[in-house]
Amino acid sequence: MFCVECGEEKEIYKNGVCLDCFLKENRFTHGPSEIDLPFCSHCNSYKYKNIWTSELLQDVLRRIIKSTFKISPDLKKIDINPVCDDKKTNMECKVYISGFVGKQDITEEHDLLVHLKKTVCDVCSKRFGGYHEAILQIRADKRDLTKDELENINILVQNHVQNMQAKGNRTVFITDMWEEHGGIDFFLSDKTAAQAIIKKIHEEYGGIVKHSSKNIGMKDGRQLYRVTHLLRLHSFRKEDFIEYKNNFYKILTIQTNKAKVINLKNHEEIGIDIKEIEKARILGNKDLLKERIIVSQKKEEIQLMNPDSYKIITIRKPKAKTYNSEKIEIVKIEDQFFINPD
Repeated sequence: MFCVECGEEKEIYKNGVCLDCFLKENRFTHGPSEIDLPFCSHCNSYKYKNIWTSELLQDVLRRIIKSTFKISPDLKKIDINPVCDDKKTNMECKVYISGFVGKQDITEEHDLLVHLKKTVCDVCSKRFGGYHEAILQIRADKRDLTKDELENINILVQNHVQNMQAKGNRTVFITDMWEEHGGIDFFLSDKTAAQAIIKKIHEEYGGIVKHSSKNIGMKDGRQLYRVTHLLRLHSFRKEDFIEYKNNFYKILTIQTNKAKVINLKNHEEIGIDIKEIEKARILGNKDLLKERIIVSQKKEEIQLMNPDSYKIITIRKPKAKTYNSEKIEIVKIEDQFFINPD
């Protein structure tokens, strides 16, 4: 058929005109020239339909454009691409909306001025106000937490919170944290997250967990409670050397009910109930380790030299194996020497 506008023989789109002629006077997309976008200057989140989101600005703008612009149902396979200048209070953007009408690719351009309205989001408002639903208290029995324990537990908690935030849970955050009474306290915004984190620490370090709750008021007719999780680690710890039933062991791992240990004499691993480990004598940790130079070795014994005094000792090997390194770690317990289980 012939187009009534251009007179060419083309496929007619609508009202007797071809698509090219239709586009000269018509558009498939229409939208506002300006929009307001609430923006939290503390956490860089944006407010869309009364919900704060940590999505990228371009993704938030796509959502807004899709909901505020009128797009003809004739335009199929729609793609929205906003391109904006540097983030300013008034941000000039080019909005490209493309799609297909039949087999023809259509792209329409719009100028859009985005007014970024600086404010404080709900989560940051709670954080600055010290809001917390749960407290994690990590202590150790009859001792202070070591520097390594403090650092590693802190990293574990921080990583767990960051993973939850990365999965889109903005409501999880650490309100405060401090070291106290030889341990460490974390104040968390979310009870469910706190429960998951204390479980993770317990699995990693063992110990005994106690839970308590405190009524802190009412909201919307419901009682509000703040939960405290106290994890008390054992008096012993991973890599401690212990004496148990007249044998010397090194603790390899600590689980909820059992610890895996290795016999220093023969390097055989066994599991011992936590209650039994509590009865053991703790001899020390890495402070007992000494480095020695390998002088010579046979199938069942090895000669080692003290690099400071040049004194040579002979130790019976726990197993018939050859050590290929120049140096080796030993542990001295009372008047006995053992090769540190690697």
